[in-house]
This record gives sequence, structure tokens and C-alpha cells, in this order.
Amino acid sequence: MSNPVENIEQLFHDDPWLRPHEHEIRRRHGIVKDWLKRIDESEGGLDNFTQAYKYYGIHFQQDNSVIAREWAPGAKELFLTGDFNNWQWLSHPFKKLPFGKWEIVLPPHEDGTPQIRHMSEVKIIVRKQNDELVDRLSPWAKYVVQPPKEANQGTNYKQYVFNPPAHEKYHFRHKRPKAPRSLRIYECHVGIATEKYEVGSYKDFADNVIPRIVRQGYNAIQVMAIMEHAYYASFGYQVTSFYAASSRYGTPEELKYMIDVAHKHGIYVMLDVVHSHASKNVSDGLNQFDGTNACFFHDGSRGEHSLWDSRLFNYTEFEVMRFLMSNLRWWHDEYQFDGYRFDGVTSMLYHSHGIGEGFSGDYNEYFGLNVDTDAFVYLALANKFLHDLDPNVITIAEDVSGMPSLCRPFHEGGGGFDYRLAMAIPDKWIKVLKEQSDEDWDIGNIVHTLTNRRWKEKAVAYAESHDQALVGDKTIAFWLMDKEMYWQMSTLGDSSLIIDRGIALHKLIRLITNALGGEAYLNFMGNEFGHPEWLDFPRIGNGESYHYCRRQWSLVDDELLKYKFLNNWDRAMNFTEEKYGWLSANDSGYVSWKHQDDKVVAFERVGLVFVINFHSTKSFTDYKVGVEVPGSYKIVLNSDAPEFGGFNRIDSSNVHQTFPEGYAGRRNHMCVYIPSRTAIVLAKV
Repeated sequence: MSNPVENIEQLFHDDPWLRPHEHEIRRRHGIVKDWLKRIDESEGGLDNFTQAYKYYGIHFQQDNSVIAREWAPGAKELFLTGDFNNWQWLSHPFKKLPFGKWEIVLPPHEDGTPQIRHMSEVKIIVRKQNDELVDRLSPWAKYVVQPPKEANQGTNYKQYVFNPPAHEKYHFRHKRPKAPRSLRIYECHVGIATEKYEVGSYKDFADNVIPRIVRQGYNAIQVMAIMEHAYYASFGYQVTSFYAASSRYGTPEELKYMIDVAHKHGIYVMLDVVHSHASKNVSDGLNQFDGTNACFFHDGSRGEHSLWDSRLFNYTEFEVMRFLMSNLRWWHDEYQFDGYRFDGVTSMLYHSHGIGEGFSGDYNEYFGLNVDTDAFVYLALANKFLHDLDPNVITIAEDVSGMPSLCRPFHEGGGGFDYRLAMAIPDKWIKVLKEQSDEDWDIGNIVHTLTNRRWKEKAVAYAESHDQALVGDKTIAFWLMDKEMYWQMSTLGDSSLIIDRGIALHKLIRLITNALGGEAYLNFMGNEFGHPEWLDFPRIGNGESYHYCRRQWSLVDDELLKYKFLNNWDRAMNFTEEKYGWLSANDSGYVSWKHQDDKVVAFERVGLVFVINFHSTKSFTDYKVGVEVPGSYKIVLNSDAPEFGGFNRIDSSNVHQTFPEGYAGRRNHMCVYIPSRTAIVLAKV
């Protein structure tokens, strides 16, 4: 793939406020290019550099000999032990190689079979500089499993060599889908995707949940908690084994099946990547692998994340960069993940200098000693490599800071991300729901939050994510309807003002977020139908219960419950977007009207006219709406329709004719009937 011509001047042309920081922008871009040059000279390029998983770890040769290699620069000696040698710790030493590398070769048995078999348990034994012997799991382990409770062997993960015979290996049958132009993401967690009181499986997700996602109109899934993590309730954010697909949900081959089924349905599959930090676990994590406090991480305070109680990577170390970038490639090559959501980007860029996550928008916060340049360099390198490897890759940054250039391409001196999460939007919705009745909402402020994003840097809009679903917080549905959801969601009972209000506002919040908040849209599993309960992982405090660690699909499938109305709205919203493509259009929307007293917002995007009335009681007849393009308009989406739990106050067959008198900064206008707590979308006939 040809590389575009470098044009950093484009950044300053698009945002002159960056000009005072030109020196730093060019300096950090120069550091990235220095890394590329170094990798080219010493490794023959990024392609070789990012395939370290073929070198490190345990590998079976054609003659059935076994080679194991590790990087442990602080170790005095290294040994391999396991089932194959009856757990003799010191009988199989590694040979020391240059640059902190170690290697051991196990020839085949006399009968030609390998010394290590499929599903053999192994460990690395490290002799520290003080001669103490400690046991570790390989950082390159592909399959690790927690012992069952009844085995009474503790909770530390065990490494098993995963090398199934040819007939047991899964072979992908379906092509990867192209990257969607309009990205509609279903954020999901395999373990909680079942209604049963257990951990869900890759196979169950493939067979039962993916068809739901397809029917709902989403074209991408963002899968959480795949990299192995010892603590289930961490949501996958305390990774212990970066190359191991979580065994809680099944085998590596079953994960491949799940991804292949997604591809069969045209679903683009994104991996939640946690390269911002790692679990502090020593015996079954990366921490102190070589017996020192450094190795993969910074030593001292810079290597500790006090808030998360985790370790921070040393992005200046050549082998750490190799490990992390090869990790991205491993998931792309081995499991055919299509794209990546990078978690904790804000923390990577700012934490080690103590600036936290409160940003005023002052550009000085994004440059100088406030920023961890090494982390930015890693992210830019990773993005360049991924997009060179596969132009179909999409990357998303979980960044609340709004750092300029993070989502601009490499050749402009940017970080190379395709999107950033619009994290201010869910924060705004939770804040207004928590602190105000909807009669007091500041409509202008809400619109400002939805539209306040960097020009030419795409954002993923979302009303709420997994964070709001966790116990101790509330989903939007729960903020709106709370305990009434347990008693008043039947379609057969008397109507409830709380439920009517909740359903109406739930739909409006989602539509305005989707249509005005970004260039992609995200929903967390179950929120599309207002899942009634929070998410609480099994723990001592709840008696290790799975009661709140599942998704109750039966609620939305029950025709006698009102959850179906929210689900129907979510589906209709997605398919309307699919038809008109407002997310992918080079048009962020023009807001012509935001009236505080009327609580009405009107805007145009991709030729559609959106009119949303948040008012609790006022309905407006012949409400004047500015329209740029003259003609006849018809309603294509109406939140008041009966199938969405509405009151059927609007005749969607009516044609709305524009008038040539300008209004609200537009050249024409039309008049619409817009009832209270209702949204309509009109398209030109």
C-alpha cells in the first residue's frame, strides 16, 4: 500500500491554535519516524517486528521437536518444567542468548512424538539474581485456565500448551466483511450474554446472540474481556495473559467459530485492547516475570497506576514495543479480529505525569510535560502498523481528553486513530438525569455537548456504556423508570406515567445522540431494550451469585412486556440510518433550532430533518421548522408510533410542503405537528 505524502502543515491549516505547539508536534512525529527507521534497520521492517509470537513462546517443529523462547533480561537462569518432566524444576534449563533472550530445544522422543503434548501443563522457572527460584507463566501463553473450585488448587491460572491435532482445529470459512462506512457498534461481553446463571460461552454467543445483533441492525460488535484476566469483575481490564483468549468462555477454536459466524452475517468484529496497563498478578501475570520489578514495565512510581492498582508498560523498551505490537497482530492473524478499541488512552497519555482526567480545553494541557510522549509514540506506531497491515482495520481511542491530532492520520503527524469515543455524551446524560427533572434540562447545553467535537476527527457517539450498567450506577432506563420497571412493564396493565415518560425519553435520548453526536454509534448489550437490572459480577459480597451477571433476553422476547417497544425503536433507528447514512456522510448536522422554553431541537443532517420535542406537557401544532432544501417531506421515523410504545398522535402519511420564506437561518420552512416527548424524522419525497 502506498503511503500518502507527509503533510503536517494540514494540521495547522485546519486548526491554527496548534501552531504554537508546532515544535512538539513535529518532534514527537520525528520520534515515531526514528522508531520506524530503527525497526527497519534492525528488524527488516514492521512486518517482521510484529510477528514475534512466531518466535517467542512454545513452538512445535516439523520433526516434532519443541522450541521455547522467552525474554527475561533480569533473570539469572531460566528453566522449563511441567507434566513432560514430572515437574522437575531444574532439569531443563534454557540457554542464554544476547539481549535478554533465552531458548530451549526439546528433541522428539525416540518414537518421533513431541516431548510436550497438547494440553500439557507447563511453567517457566526463574532464578532471580539472589538465587531465589520462582515459578511464572509465559507472557506468550496462548491458553491459560483457572482450576475448578472443587480441585482445591487455589485460583492462580495454569498454562496449558494448546496444540490440537489437525482435525480439531477450526478453519475459517467466511471472508472478513469490509469496514462499515456507517459504524453501528454493539458493545458486548460473552460471559454475561446468556440468561442462564453461569458464564456464557463463545458458542452460545455465536448461535444465539449474533442473530439478535443482526436483526437489530448493528453492523459491528466490540467484544470485551477477551484477553485473559484473573479477576472476572474487572470487565477484562486487568489483563494477565495478553495472548490467551479467555478460557472462561471456551477454547481458542470456539472463539474462532464465534468470529467466523459474525463474519458470515457481515458483522465487523472489534477487540477491546488493554495496552494501557496490566494486572499486578505475579504468579499468573506479566508482573515481575524475570524476577525484577521492571522487565515489561517502568520501575518505580512511573510503573504503578495507583488508581487501578496495576502496572504501566515501558514504551521506551524495544522488546515491550515488540510484545505489544505483535499482540495486536496475533489477534488479527490468528483470530481474524477486524478492528480494535484501545482502552485507557487518556490514562496512557497523561497518568504518569499526574494530570488526571479533568480537561479544560486549554491546548497547553495536551503538550509539554503534561503528556507521556512515549505512550503517544506507541499509539501512533501501532496505528500506522495496523493500517499498513490491513487498510480495512478500524481503530477507536477511549479518550476523554480531546487531544488534538489523536484521530488524524500518521502522515499529518497525528496519532492515527479512526475514531475517538465521545465520552462527554454519556456523562452529560447521566448528569442531567441524576440532577434535574426533564422540565429543567438546558436544551442548548445538551446540544452543545452532542456537537462539541474536533473538526476532521471522527467520534463514536453513545448515550451510555457498560460503565453505567455496573452495580452502584444506573442505566438510563433505570434512572428514568427505576423500580417501576419491575411492576409496570406489562402491556395488559394500566398505564404508568413513570413508564410512559421513561420510554418516551429513552427513545429521544438515543435518537438525538445517534443523529447528532458523532460519526459512529455505540450501544451496550441489553441497553437497546432498557435492560431492567444493573450488572454485578459474582463476588463474595453477593454470595458468588450470577443473578445480576446475565442478560434477560426473555424480557424483550415477551410480547406482553413493553421492553419490545424500546427494542423496536432501536432497530428502526438503525435501519433508518442504514438507508440514509447520516453517520458516514461528510455532514455533521446543522442545528437550526434549540428552544429552551419549548424544549424543541430541530436540525438537518444528510438531507433529513429531525424535530425533537423534549417538553413534558406541551404539544405544538404547526410548529415552524427551518429547512434548507425546498420540496415535499414525509415522516420516515416517528417515536410516537404504537410499535414504539407511543400514543399514535401523528399521521405519518401526511406530506409536509415547504414554504419559500426563510426561517431560523434556513432558506425555507415547513410546519409540523410535534407532540410532547416525541421525535420525528422527515425525508424529502
